[in-house]
Amino acid sequence: MPASKSKTAKRKRKKSTLIRTKTASASKRKLNHRWVAGVHTESTFPPKGLFTKDASTIARNLASGKTSPKGPASGMRMLNYYINRAGRNLPASRKAELERAKSILSDIIARKARAREKRSD
Repeated sequence: MPASKSKTAKRKRKKSTLIRTKTASASKRKLNHRWVAGVHTESTFPPKGLFTKDASTIARNLASGKTSPKGPASGMRMLNYYINRAGRNLPASRKAELERAKSILSDIIARKARAREKRSD
């Protein structure tokens, strides 16, 4: 009989270890959830307060060579990064304005791509 008690005790220990493991992985998931907070970059930065302006101003500035020397696609990445970084703290009205800026910037990128294609023909 004592042998069966020890088997039961081992089973209980395994279950408790399993529970602890699940809890640890859940807390690890929470830490990894905000990946954007740990990103550091050496790229150019948009002017301070740019993302609080209207959509056309944001798109124009992010497409400019001064803010995005690598082209407007770099500006699109900056805008997406800002939206991801703000996350749930971004009010719906502000997010809508930023999404409009993304749309305008996307049109600018497409226009530049078409112009590049025409030049190569």
